[in-house]
Amino acid sequence: MTAPIGQLVLLIAIAVACTVSAQAQDYPTRPVTVVVPYAAGGGIDLLARLLGQKLAKRLGKPLVIENKSGSATVIAAQAVARAAPDGHTLLLATSTTMAINPSVYRRLPYDPIKDLTPVALVSNSPFVLVVNPALPVNSVADLIKLAKEKPGSLSYGSSGIGSFHHLNGELLRGQTGITMTHIPYRATPPALNDVVAGHVQLMFGDVTSTLPLIREGKVRALGVSTAQRVGSAPDIPPLAEAGLPGFDGASWQMVVAPAGTPKAIVARLNAELRALMSEGDVQQELARRGLISVATPPPDELQQFVKSEILRWGHIVEAAGISGTE
Repeated sequence: MTAPIGQLVLLIAIAVACTVSAQAQDYPTRPVTVVVPYAAGGGIDLLARLLGQKLAKRLGKPLVIENKSGSATVIAAQAVARAAPDGHTLLLATSTTMAINPSVYRRLPYDPIKDLTPVALVSNSPFVLVVNPALPVNSVADLIKLAKEKPGSLSYGSSGIGSFHHLNGELLRGQTGITMTHIPYRATPPALNDVVAGHVQLMFGDVTSTLPLIREGKVRALGVSTAQRVGSAPDIPPLAEAGLPGFDGASWQMVVAPAGTPKAIVARLNAELRALMSEGDVQQELARRGLISVATPPPDELQQFVKSEILRWGHIVEAAGISGTE
């Protein structure tokens, strides 16, 4: 006797569920490659190697770090988007990869929503707003007042057009209505050097780069870009508490996989990374590197987070006049 259609559908669903569950239990079957969109030795590369060591122990297979730098993370993202969706190729993406590039590039060769699957948000990167100590400002309020009294007199440095140093400056400009001139550099060190020398008056700098200069009195800190204080600099208030309510200009790092990666594998990786990021030694190491550990939301919420970040930073990119410039 032929089984009713409803029973057949149920049996098929059970078979599929069992197959997916088996995939997650068997995963990984070989070493997992984590693609890093920056050169070896940099902050994102070191983060990937820290996570790789910890995650390898949890998964029972080696994690191989593969550096694919260039084109503002586009090369690495495109490679992972085209990889087999089996959980054996992952990308340590940044907010540049997932949220900034869609607005900056006219023809982006990958779609962060359609081609990549968020696995886990792992950390935030705060920035510190610093000024040359000769500038007569000791607070955000002082800076705004000076900028409005002398329109166009202030310039701010960055590590390049479209960098978070640049976009945080645009976020500050847009939120306060002040006028500043953007001076792009090829990297953070020369920009900071010119703030110290007084050639430019201010910039948003990486925590690890700016803290030594702050302690030596070579620059003055006005606040951090994250909504919460930074463990390595607890005495520097968030800009949101220092006169700019709602200011949140952190970049972030997220593990992603090719679209179509089985949900069970994504869920397992999410759980493993969430547990890993709660470990005290991991949090301490990230704090030492100027990062903030994040307790990741589940993958479905991460997808919505990415969409909201594309929209949020898209407005800032457009205001900066760099939308579709690449």
